[in-house]
Amino acid sequence: MTYVIAQPCVDLKDRACVDECPVDCIYEGKRMLYIHPDECVDCGACEPVCPVEAIFYEDDTPDQWKDYYAANVEFFDDLGSPGGAAKTGVIDKDHPFIAALPPDINPEAAK
Repeated sequence: MTYVIAQPCVDLKDRACVDECPVDCIYEGKRMLYIHPDECVDCGACEPVCPVEAIFYEDDTPDQWKDYYAANVEFFDDLGSPGGAAKTGVIDKDHPFIAALPPDINPEAAK
């Protein structure tokens, strides 16, 4: 099991969760952050600090955002397990599902 970052993070990327994560498993794509499912230790430290409530335990992800589980897992298909987000920096890609979302998916991002 793992945590999942969902739609409220798209185009916002607050990064409070990154600062809180004790194992550095939250990676930054072009439009959102992703939790590496094999590096996450399920501590839950990221969830309460997310100001837009975008992080959910895998089984608790709201139905309308269930596709974000696959997006978080498959984002790492070609990256493998880099062993920490700090050394990779921003990854110049997104999962195709995220990349295809309209630019105004989160109106708060424009502020």
